[in-house]
Amino acid sequence: MPPTQKDSVKVDLGGRAVTVPKGGLYDTYRMDPDLDAIARDPRVSGVDFFRQLPKIRVDSAIGPTLTPNFYYSVSTARLTMLAPSRAIRTRLPRELSPLEIAPGLGLVSVMFFRYDVCDIDFYTEAAVGIAVKPARHGKLGFLDLVAGLKNEHLDSYVLSLPVSTEIAQVRGHDGYGFPKWVTCLDVGIDDLRTTARVANDADGTDLALVADTPKQATHRTGERVSSLTSYTTINGAWHSTLSQTNVLSAGTTRSTRGITLEVGEGRMADDLRSLKPKRTVQFDVMAQGQVALHMPVPTSVPSRNK
Repeated sequence: MPPTQKDSVKVDLGGRAVTVPKGGLYDTYRMDPDLDAIARDPRVSGVDFFRQLPKIRVDSAIGPTLTPNFYYSVSTARLTMLAPSRAIRTRLPRELSPLEIAPGLGLVSVMFFRYDVCDIDFYTEAAVGIAVKPARHGKLGFLDLVAGLKNEHLDSYVLSLPVSTEIAQVRGHDGYGFPKWVTCLDVGIDDLRTTARVANDADGTDLALVADTPKQATHRTGERVSSLTSYTTINGAWHSTLSQTNVLSAGTTRSTRGITLEVGEGRMADDLRSLKPKRTVQFDVMAQGQVALHMPVPTSVPSRNK
């Protein structure tokens, strides 16, 4: 639930007044955290991953800020589906091409995120995304496909990215160029069960997920670090955003038993239907992890024909 007026303060982000929890991490540290203090939070497994990533001050569309944005306790779920490349191309900018697993078949995903402890305080998030070829070259490399399916590195273009808090929406939309809006969004992930529900404008169901959590394997901090590069346009110019994930507990299944995805009515449901997904090929859940989200940087995206 959003903080009440008594429990919140207003902060300025690029000229916009945004409500954040009073005494929360953003109110206290303004993106410049005391890692020793955060390490004492029982929800945080440790902060060694972040000590190796010094923050730098940059100018951005939301004003001067520090990057990366640190997420100290994160859980995520992702359903990966096959979809016709023809349908995917109708939703991609001309400059991007789908990552194909076979001729005429690309990969799309529905993702859910729960950020329990982070520099901009607790929030939840969901996404409909498309796996794309890396913009750095025009031809599909076999290693790109293998790395993407193993969640080691993936390049993506996001169609929908609703969030549960105002600061996450403003930073994500104005600062990163992502299609973000605020809605009621519940995500619960543990070693046994994964649940999520995204509400639409009428408080009905946009997307919802109920699933058995795949058996989790644990990893030492820094042992398994994956990355995601997302492409967006800001003021008409292409940018890439790097997200690094320190995987601490995760599991994967290719079985669809025990997985129910409800596609209701709303912006996410419309985006998913437009991609005409054929079937789910993989379900990934990270019950425990950490993330460093870097500010977007200008990137060269070669022009391609659809």
